[in-house]
Amino acid sequence: MCLGSEIRIERLRRFWAGPSTSPLGVQDTLAWRFRQGTHMKRLVSLAILVAIAACSPQASKEDTRQAEAAARNWLTLIDAADYAQSWDTAAAYFRNSISQPQWVSRVSTIRSPLGDVKSRQESSTRVSRSLPGAPDGEYVVIQFSTSFEHKAAATETVTPMKDADGQWRVSGYYIR
Repeated sequence: MCLGSEIRIERLRRFWAGPSTSPLGVQDTLAWRFRQGTHMKRLVSLAILVAIAACSPQASKEDTRQAEAAARNWLTLIDAADYAQSWDTAAAYFRNSISQPQWVSRVSTIRSPLGDVKSRQESSTRVSRSLPGAPDGEYVVIQFSTSFEHKAAATETVTPMKDADGQWRVSGYYIR
């Protein structure tokens, strides 16, 4: 074995041995921390969680409350079969996606056979910054467990979005 190999082996042995005190009294803590992978894994995990929390969509309680109010007000128009007015009060994205006559035709074909609403309970609310097939923005996806006169159990999904003027308006509606 050559001298260079012995020196490298000795350095590796000291590296993995843990903290030591140099002649100047400074601990070799870098090697010890590196060897203590569990501590580093915990720190990395914590850093990832903080980054995820910072990047996840955050809507204030007030925004969520306003989005829920917009959804309920809009559903009142749908329940009253005022489909043209529901289109008028929808988000710009919604109005640009479908013409008023098309909307009135589609929604009346789907909603009219169900009859009157017997009950409607909010079952979930989810904040999102992006949805499939929609531009990035501020969305609140609200699901309702709804009972209709001719359909005992249905799930209505209403998706308000924050429009360019800062107002929450419905951008999507689905019944399952």
